[in-house]
Amino acid sequence: MKRRAFLKSSTGAAAAVVMPFQIKPAKPNLAGMVIGHGKFKYRVHKQWGDLDPAQHPVKNCHEMIMDNRGRLIMVGDETKNNILIYDKSGKLLDWWGTTYSGGHGLTHWDAGGEEFLFISDNAGAVIKTTLDGRELMRLEHPSKYGAYKEQDKFIPTETAIGPNGDIYITDGYGSQYTLQFTEKGEFIRKFGGAGDGDDQFQTAHGICIDRRSGSPTLLITSRTHNSFKRFTLDGIYVETIFLPGAYVCRPVIDDENLYAGVCWSRVKYLNLTPNTGFITILNGENKVVSNPGGTKPQYKKGKLQLMLQEQSIFYHCHDVCIDEDKNIYVCQWNGNKTYPIKLERV
Repeated sequence: MKRRAFLKSSTGAAAAVVMPFQIKPAKPNLAGMVIGHGKFKYRVHKQWGDLDPAQHPVKNCHEMIMDNRGRLIMVGDETKNNILIYDKSGKLLDWWGTTYSGGHGLTHWDAGGEEFLFISDNAGAVIKTTLDGRELMRLEHPSKYGAYKEQDKFIPTETAIGPNGDIYITDGYGSQYTLQFTEKGEFIRKFGGAGDGDDQFQTAHGICIDRRSGSPTLLITSRTHNSFKRFTLDGIYVETIFLPGAYVCRPVIDDENLYAGVCWSRVKYLNLTPNTGFITILNGENKVVSNPGGTKPQYKKGKLQLMLQEQSIFYHCHDVCIDEDKNIYVCQWNGNKTYPIKLERV
């Protein structure tokens, strides 16, 4: 996906960013390194998820969820083992999946104690499975349900499951719509589409159900807009959370806080590299409180200032998973075939 030379605010205004010349620092020594800001600081464990690549290779560690037993389940696009299942010590417990060549999004759904996974495959399908990989349903090109024309691009990136079981799919690398289906796979509606309007998207990459206010809403990524956009469950636009400088991926909610991997960002130094990114953390008021690997968040007259990568720790942070101890597990895209990293809360 192409990076924009300008950052757009939620009102559509754009401003060029001119960075002062500085000397790029040496690569940091990550052994025991602590990153983050305020009450959200973390010790880096970069080798936490390392496996033998001859037996369990990865291309891109795209996303990770935690099931009800505390197992960490990761999806990637390596068809020798699309799904890798870890315990919290980094030990591999199980693996499966040999057909998801575009394994990209992973959603966990607890349906009254019965657990399911939804895999978003960039090859053109969303697949509902059991935790051990048995396929239960496939949602394929939306033209089959009357939602698209046959020639329309469909490259799904993420799903979210509503309180009543409705399935929401973001077509983040395709036609930029969010599609809503019933639990049985019956098409309800689509909304969004490509554009710069408040209710439109540029890279509708991720989606989640936000229950923090008491009334559930949808938070949907518009990555090229450096934003999350909030919608009602029936697709009505509510607001934009603008995160200047941060090409955010999936929104992840834990307690009152909102976490996201930043896949791309500007860096603090003139000597740019293609391997950029950090983690951003927002509080219950949707104010950024920490950027592990990035610059300290600053607000001036109530407006969040440009956020940059500060430390060369991550390669394109694609997703995060939070455990009950508030540790963060980081999946990376285009990360030199690296395994997930653990950030231990300190």
